[in-house]
Amino acid sequence: MPQNEYIERHRKLHGRRLDTEERARKKAAREGHKQSENAQNLRGLRAKLYAKERHHQKIQMRKAIKQHEERNVKGAPAEKEPSDPIPSYLLDRANPTTAKALSSQIKNKRAEKAARFSVPIPKVRGISEEELFKVVKTGKKIQQKGWKRVVTKPTFVGPDFTRRPVKYERFIRPMGLRYKKANVTHPTLNVTVQLPILGVKKNPSNPLYTQLGVLTKGTIIEVNCSDLGIVTASGKIAWGRYAQITNNPENDGCLNAVLLV
Repeated sequence: MPQNEYIERHRKLHGRRLDTEERARKKAAREGHKQSENAQNLRGLRAKLYAKERHHQKIQMRKAIKQHEERNVKGAPAEKEPSDPIPSYLLDRANPTTAKALSSQIKNKRAEKAARFSVPIPKVRGISEEELFKVVKTGKKIQQKGWKRVVTKPTFVGPDFTRRPVKYERFIRPMGLRYKKANVTHPTLNVTVQLPILGVKKNPSNPLYTQLGVLTKGTIIEVNCSDLGIVTASGKIAWGRYAQITNNPENDGCLNAVLLV
């Protein structure tokens, strides 16, 4: 069982506390007081960072309120028999002005759809740091330190990647375990093509693995699918698409993935 699922398992076995909803409501009610206290008492760099974060949150909140207000905005009712002829560019003024609210709704739906992929492998085995990293000891014989780690799984690094100086490099990604291309299968067309990898979107085991570009089973990667001729809704050729790795690359020596369409 992955380490991060023990809370969910405990809830399924034993249920929640009887006063869970009440505690959650009280915690939400205290948030405002806590934010106010932080805004008054923080000093220096922490105060600047906190003010910047609050400023961003308020902007998003105002945008959401404005969208809700614009959703029901209607224009003035049109006159039945206008006395004077109206120019063509003024004809739309009498119609309900809900175009902006409609466009924002479409954008939100697209964003939700992009974030909600139906992946081929919804659950994968979690990989611990002991399995992924190998400790490397450096320094003199007496003063050896074990702060460096060698990644033992396949990884992806960009074409412009440059290793840090040896003195400052904590995570070492071996050249022999780096992959640049993947065998991607289109689920609808049933065609498998070798496509170059653009980046690692998400590794479900750990956010650190995503940052390091570790390629394990269930990882979401971005591939260059311009050769497939996939066209977007606007008629342009799609350049990058997401795919999920379906095999264990360290065992097979290759990268197999299924395109998310």
